[in-house]
Amino acid sequence: MDKKKYLDISKASDIKDKKERFLYRVFETIPGIVSLGTLLGVFVFSWILPSGVAIFIICFCFYYLFRIFYFSLHQIAGYFKIKKYLKIDWMKRLKVKKSWKNIYHLVILPTYKEGPKIVEESLDCLINSDYPKEKIIIALAVEERAGEEAQEMAKNIQKKYAGEFFKFIITVHPKNIGGEIGGKGSNVAWAGKEAQKLIDKLFIPYENILVSTFDIDTKIYPQYFSCLTWHYLTEENPTKASYQPIPIYNNNIWSAPAFSRVVSTSNTFWQMIQQERSEKLTTYSSHAIPAKVFFEVGYPSNVVSDDSRIFWRAYFYYDGNYRVVPIYYLVSMDAVMAKNFWQTIVNQYKQQKRWAWGCDEIPFIMFGFFNNKKISIWTKISHTYTIIDGFWSWATAALLLFMLGWLPIFLGGQKFNFTILSFNLPILTGRIMTISMVGMFVSAILSTMLLPPLPKGISTLAGWRKKSFVLLQWIFLPVTLIVFGALPALDAQIRLMLGKYMGFWVTEKIRK
Repeated sequence: MDKKKYLDISKASDIKDKKERFLYRVFETIPGIVSLGTLLGVFVFSWILPSGVAIFIICFCFYYLFRIFYFSLHQIAGYFKIKKYLKIDWMKRLKVKKSWKNIYHLVILPTYKEGPKIVEESLDCLINSDYPKEKIIIALAVEERAGEEAQEMAKNIQKKYAGEFFKFIITVHPKNIGGEIGGKGSNVAWAGKEAQKLIDKLFIPYENILVSTFDIDTKIYPQYFSCLTWHYLTEENPTKASYQPIPIYNNNIWSAPAFSRVVSTSNTFWQMIQQERSEKLTTYSSHAIPAKVFFEVGYPSNVVSDDSRIFWRAYFYYDGNYRVVPIYYLVSMDAVMAKNFWQTIVNQYKQQKRWAWGCDEIPFIMFGFFNNKKISIWTKISHTYTIIDGFWSWATAALLLFMLGWLPIFLGGQKFNFTILSFNLPILTGRIMTISMVGMFVSAILSTMLLPPLPKGISTLAGWRKKSFVLLQWIFLPVTLIVFGALPALDAQIRLMLGKYMGFWVTEKIRK
């Protein structure tokens, strides 16, 4: 199959050739088969071969303990790099590079039905950045399906902020375009095409533009653009890389429920760990792409996980000569919060399921590797293992650790229950899990060190209570990992396995 053709595949039915469509469909079943096979295997073999399952569970606990220590070290290293990055005067460093004044930034802000306050707060942070505003182009990307009210809001915001930037355009993404999935990806893709027309009229070389695709609630820290530009100008092959800052969810952290804080902060820590393993890093959420790549490769408009898909599209387009540069600088977004507690639970689950739908990258990259002969076999194996292992762990680890460890005792029968292995299984797994709590302590401590200042008007006593609860909230981690980790991940993988493809669900943005 032609390389450019398989870049646009979002599901098996997009492929015309029957053999290739069947192969892609087989690849779509792999995440669900591996995860469900593991969980069902533990149930079945706890009855048939309890000793074997007991040994498997003990080995898995030791494996998980090793990962906890390994990840905790990366977490700590990532934290200190963040603190270092925040102290650096990036503009001072940047001014040593004479070419920095040639670099423009296109910022695409896709919005659906969010209120003007959220949009304006994000724009205010852009204005407060230290990079020259005459080098910043804003594309406020509106959805036609959001109605005339959204377009009117965008026009009012344009009137208010147009004079603050080099250019400020509004793009309206038409609804019901064939082959698209309505959501962030298709909106960003449309906005990019409209912005390209403006850039071509201005005769700005694509190599001199970086495109930041932000969620609408993204608030940048003051030196984001100067830090990003410095990395771009010092990278050996700058147009063959994306640039990934670290997301934190501090916009509404003091008013979000405890479980929402744990989920969002865990996501920040996972990204910190991934930054430390740059060879495994893919783009996520708010990130930056060279305009040359953005326009040449084309931003995906037919997938839910557009932020990771744009990386894989570029990776295959350039035959593996593409990477993500980790930037230990922060951008802040919203933790999930709705109008009431129960709706927040529902929204958190839906958001996690949407993120877990990233498992559809597994068939995409496996099919891409199958068709691309220029990428080495060991690179293919490494990437395939990494992504399958990641989604398998997401769907199964918490259940194996906290729920299924006792199954051999319950299902193994009287013969197994009188063995030494049966007696020692709960003792050994319990001790391993106790030792592994060091990872939770590391997360709890670092979470308090990344907190923003308390809102004005909160008393010292109330502030102390809030900070203490942020520390104590990590006792909910086991439940959170199952309810907002394993279950939505299994949900997404089963849907993909059955061909019940998901659409894009927009997370509600609420701030108090």
